[in-house]
Amino acid sequence: MTDERPVAGEAQFSSYYGREVIKPPVWKVPDVPLYLYLGGMAGGASMMALGAELTNRPALGRVGRIAAGAGAAASVVALIHDLGRPLKFLNMLRMFKPTSPLSVGSWILAPFSALTGAGMASEVTGWLPRLGKLSAGVSAVLAPAMTTYTAVLLSDTAVPGWHEVYRELPFLFAGSAVASAGAVGLLGAPVQQTAPARRMAVAGAALEIAADHRLHRRAGMIDEVYQQGRPGTVLRVARALTAAGAIGALFSGRSRLAAIGAGLCLSAGSAATRFGIFSGGRNSARDPRYTVVPQRQRQAVR
Repeated sequence: MTDERPVAGEAQFSSYYGREVIKPPVWKVPDVPLYLYLGGMAGGASMMALGAELTNRPALGRVGRIAAGAGAAASVVALIHDLGRPLKFLNMLRMFKPTSPLSVGSWILAPFSALTGAGMASEVTGWLPRLGKLSAGVSAVLAPAMTTYTAVLLSDTAVPGWHEVYRELPFLFAGSAVASAGAVGLLGAPVQQTAPARRMAVAGAALEIAADHRLHRRAGMIDEVYQQGRPGTVLRVARALTAAGAIGALFSGRSRLAAIGAGLCLSAGSAATRFGIFSGGRNSARDPRYTVVPQRQRQAVR
């Protein structure tokens, strides 16, 4: 009788000279994570401003319009700083390509920034109030796309940490954006007018936490990059801050102090979510195992 036990251990994955299979993203930190956070917050704030206008909450509407305009402008500045030259951003507007998330995103960001900027300028100066409110109201039509297009932009790349979770990432970013907009309303508006902001904060936090949970369940081995190292720590802090902010928002209807605490927690949690996702994706691109092994698994299933 022959001994058929294997004489070699289980094969371990390796690449040529241990080098990356794909080129890691060259986007800068903190420019791009800030761009992701500020753009999402601006989109959520634009929707909040429209809701406040329709329900006769002028102070909350003012906060939303200023936050939307300032957030959109700051996100453009962060993007241009990452690109290196303003001309590069303008070049992206030379043509519209529906099949390119970068092209579509540029054509979402540019008019949204212009409209919210006009609304903010009118709110601050008092000039042309009707035109300013109209511009802010029209920007709310583009707001849902503003909260999610950056997730599509990331997941359309070859970076495994983003591409493997392309279904969950838009919901995660949308929830984070709505929660951060609600946080701005809690921080800037009187307690008597923050009811829509409280609802946005709680609903956005719930969506963010649910999408985050589903992302970790479906990511497979890619989930390692979101559980380990700095990205894992940042995302755990983000979940804790978001949960604490949502709980605080529930009790902020009569307490200014609770509203401020909830707003700060939700804002920090939303920003941490973007930083954690961005950092985890970059780490996944540096390790060739996360690129090749999922591809082999999909091929085996087929």
